This record gives sequence, structure tokens and C-alpha cells, in this order.
Amino acid sequence: MSESAFADRIVQNLLDTDFYKLSMMQAVLHNYPNVDVEWEFRCRNGEDLRPYLAQIREQIDKLCELSLANGQLGFLEQISFIKPDFLRFLGLFRFNLRYLQLGIENDELYLRLRGPWLHVILFEVPLLAIISEVRNRQRYPQVKLSEARDQLYRKFDWLKAHASSDELAELQVADFGTRRRFSYKVQEEVVRVLKEDFPARFVGTSNVHLARKLDIKPLGTMAHEWIMAHQQLGPRLIDSQIAALDCWVREYRGLLGIALTDCITMDAFLGDFDLFFAKLFDGLRHDSGDPVRWAEKAIAHYRKLGIDPMTKTLVFSDGLNLTKSLEIFRALRGRINVSFGIGTNLTCDIPGVAPMNIVLKMTDCNGQPVAKISDEAAKTQCRDENFVAYLRHVFKVPKE
Repeated sequence: MSESAFADRIVQNLLDTDFYKLSMMQAVLHNYPNVDVEWEFRCRNGEDLRPYLAQIREQIDKLCELSLANGQLGFLEQISFIKPDFLRFLGLFRFNLRYLQLGIENDELYLRLRGPWLHVILFEVPLLAIISEVRNRQRYPQVKLSEARDQLYRKFDWLKAHASSDELAELQVADFGTRRRFSYKVQEEVVRVLKEDFPARFVGTSNVHLARKLDIKPLGTMAHEWIMAHQQLGPRLIDSQIAALDCWVREYRGLLGIALTDCITMDAFLGDFDLFFAKLFDGLRHDSGDPVRWAEKAIAHYRKLGIDPMTKTLVFSDGLNLTKSLEIFRALRGRINVSFGIGTNLTCDIPGVAPMNIVLKMTDCNGQPVAKISDEAAKTQCRDENFVAYLRHVFKVPKE
């Protein structure tokens, strides 16, 4: 009998999250320990999640049981840029549900976080994983682990049939699939198979728990919230991206050097990404808009600054699969280093299963609105239209 795709727990422990949440959390502890934020959940595909409210609430309650064991702290201690004071804080950390509001509002599932950034930052990934898996348990209870594994091997067969041996030796892929995974057990199996049998170069996972369990490198640097929060953290709005990048550089001193570009569009980002930052950061991450057009802008920018693009890396992470990754790789090969973080298409790609499109995004910082103006119109997010208009005006971003 084939093994079920579901485990007893949805979130295994505090390390069952994306690595960049921990890297940002340390930076928040050291720089913004008293900042308050708000986050809001959105289901982009309009699915009715109200029937799952009770099960979601039950799983969220279980988050409060989690704490880091000595072995888990010991794993983090081996990472050079994780500081002792942050490890001590993590050893004391517990999820606090006083910062979370969950219910039904306007005939939709309502989920909002409000509280100290330092204490709500770790909620995002496990909450999304919970919602995704609770829904999948109800809709697809008969799915077996073998179905996910077989689908993955079909992808390996496709890749070996369509890529040359030279391409397979260079193509770098990572697992970025925690937040919208079909289930924890599926992600664990996918990462295990990627480590053992992937025909190209499997370079790591964003999931810290799986990195520890399977002896794989944990990957991640920063996310949109880091740059968005700086829109309300003191400097002039026009200097907010510079302040975010500068604070990151001071925190990590040249490590964790992949910068995210699409918080206020790529063009606005490159306007602030001067020679100082371009030399200090190892590369850039793409998360919206046409990937090759974006890469061409990055290459041109490095060349304009007198930097050899082959000394830098572009990380792609926007709705990728292996087919799209190979296309991007071929378009850029030999011109700049590239790597691909694949999420939903690895951890929630099972025949007959429709994956979710859910996000939990920061909406306010210190009581004031923050916004993300993506390179893709559908990903732009803010509750305050006036602030979005002001942000566009300040950064000279045209309307769609």
C-alpha cells in the first residue's frame, strides 16, 4: 500500500520555514526591535477557503507548542553569520497568537497579523503552509507520496531528454517550495529525491528544517518585507531602498549578498543600485516580470558600472518550472551566472491537483502604509491607493 502524502503535523518545528525569514529576523533584532507592522492574507485565485477555517485554526494553535531544541540551535550556530544574541533570542521565541486575527469577513477567510515585527516575522511561511495543506487534505485526501515522486522523475526524464550534458553540468536548481507545498511530506520527499537523483546541479533548499535533516545547504537572503518596511523607517521615501540595502550590508558585511529588485520595479531599483552596492552584493533576485528582459537590464547595468557580469549571479524565483528555467539558462548562458529557485512546481505538482496561489504580505509599518509596486501589475499590493500613487510619483514609476 502506498504511503499517504500527509503527516500528523503540518509544521514540524520552528526551523520548518524559509531561511530568509531567519536572516531578516536577525537583522530586525539588531536594527528595528521595536517596530510594529501589519500583514494581510490574500488568496489570489479567489478560492473559497471558509470551509477550512476550523482546521486552519486548530493547526495554528499547534504553532504555540513549538520551540527550538538544542540540536536545532546547534545547527544554526554552525552558520557563520548567525550571531550568539540571535540564537539566545530564538531559544526563547514562541509564537504568540495575540498578534493574529483569524475569521470570516466579507464572505472570505480573513487573516491579519498586527504586532512587533520581531515577533510576527516568523508567522508568514508556516501560516501559508498550514492553509495550503489543510485545503489539500480536504480536497485530495487519497493522494499518495508515490504520485509526487513519480511526477518528479518524469520531469527528470524530460530534462535529460532536452538538455545536453554540458548544460546539465551548469544548470543550478534549488527548492523554494515551503509556503505553497502540497504537504510537508511531499516537500521532504521532493527534496530528498532532488538531492539523490537530480540530473543537473541541486544546490540547496530554502527550508531550514529539511536542510538540517537531509544535510543540504539552506538558502535565502531577503524578501520584499525588508525593503517595504524601510518606506516608513525614517529616511526620506526616495532613500528607502538605499537605506534597506545599506542596513543589510552593515548587518552581514558582504555575506547573504543577493538583493531583491522588484519592490518598486527593476528600473527604480537600478537607480539606487550604484557602484557601491553593485560591488558589495553578489547578485540579484528576480521575482516578477519578463525574466530575460529583466536580466538584460541587470547585465547592462553591471557593464555600465564597469563590472564583469560573469562575476555576479542572477537568481530566478518567479513561478518557475524546469522548462522555463532551461529557457532562461540558455538565453543567458556565458553572459552572467544564473540559478533557479523553483517552488510550487516542485512541491505541489501532482496530477489532478490544482495548486493554490496565496500570499501574506506586509501592509503597514509603524502605523503607516507600505507598498510593493511589482514588475508585474497583478502582484502590486497596498491597501492605500494614495500611498501607491505617491510612491510612483517619488520613484517616477509610470502607471500600468
